Amino acid sequence: MALLLCGVNGQSLRLPTANTALYESGGEERYFVGTVGKTWVSGTFGCVRSNGQQLHEGIDIRCMQRDRRGEPVDPVLATAGGEVAYMNLKQGLSNYGRYLVLRHRIDGVEVYSLYAHLKEFRSGLAMGQRVQAGEVVATMGRTANTQQGIAKDRAHLHFELNLFVNDRFASWFKGANPGQRNDHGLWNGQNLAGLDPRLVLLAEKEQGGGFNLLQFTRNQTELCRVYVRSTHFPWLRRYPALIRRNPVAEKEGIAGYEIALNYAGLPYELIPRSASEIKPGGSKYQLLGVNESEVSKNPARHLVALQGGHWILTTHGRKLLDLLTY
Repeated sequence: MALLLCGVNGQSLRLPTANTALYESGGEERYFVGTVGKTWVSGTFGCVRSNGQQLHEGIDIRCMQRDRRGEPVDPVLATAGGEVAYMNLKQGLSNYGRYLVLRHRIDGVEVYSLYAHLKEFRSGLAMGQRVQAGEVVATMGRTANTQQGIAKDRAHLHFELNLFVNDRFASWFKGANPGQRNDHGLWNGQNLAGLDPRLVLLAEKEQGGGFNLLQFTRNQTELCRVYVRSTHFPWLRRYPALIRRNPVAEKEGIAGYEIALNYAGLPYELIPRSASEIKPGGSKYQLLGVNESEVSKNPARHLVALQGGHWILTTHGRKLLDLLTY
C-alpha cells in the first residue's frame, strides 16, 4: 500500500493548542500535565514513567479553557499543513480515546502528528481531507478506554510526532500476535516511531528559519547499532534521506544494512553494507554496538540487555527489527 504525501517542505510546526507556556521560562508546570502524584516531567516524552521503565510516546498538554462543568474545551490545532490520515471515532477502542492522525511532509520527512483524548472532531472533518497549519481539527477532551479514566483536573491533549514504520503492519501484526485484535490497522501505535515533540518545538523556536526536521532526526543519540540481513524493506523507500552512502556497498552490492537506533527505537541512520564488510554469521540480526550510558539513562524500550557480561538484543529489540524489515 503506497501512502500519499502532502504538505510542503520548509513549513514550520506550530503548537497544537493555544497554550504557549512551553516557550516561557519556568512554564513547564503550566504546560505539561503529569500523571497522578507525579511532577510535570511525567507528562513529557520518553522514559518518564514507572521509574524510567515505561516509555511515554508523546507530551501531555494542559487544558486552558473549560466550560461551566469544568470540562476542557480548548481547540486542537493542526501542527502543520497536511491531510487527515486516520480518525478513531470510538473511544472504547483505545486508551487514547478518540484520536486523530495527520500526515505531513516537512523538510523532506514524512511525519505524522497524533492528537489523543479528544472530546470530538471538528464537524465535517474526514479521512483524506487537507488541513492547513493552525486550523482547528478537534476539541480537547479526556476520552480513554481505561478503567480509571482521566480526571477533570488532568484534562490534556496527548500530542505525538512520529515517523511511520511499515505499510505491511497489519499482516506483520497478525503473524506476530496470533489471536490478538488490531482495531486500528496501520495506525496501531506500534507502527509509529516517535520523535520528542518538546525538543522539536523548542529547537524550531530557538533556531527559527534555520531549523530543519531532517537534520534534527539525523542527530538523534545512539542507543545501539545493529546489522540486519535485509536489503528491501519499506523504511528504505519512505525515508531515503536517512540512508548514508557507502561506496564499498555501491561497488560490491548490498548484503544488508547497518542501522542506528535511538532509545525510542527510531532508526535514524541506515548504512548499506556489502558482504565483505560484515563478519560472517547466519543470524538475521547482529548487535554491533551499545551506548551503555544511553541505556542507563533511557532504558524503557528494553531493546538490549547484558547477559553473561555481553550485550544482546532482547525479544523487544528483535521484535522491533522484525517489524522494521517485514
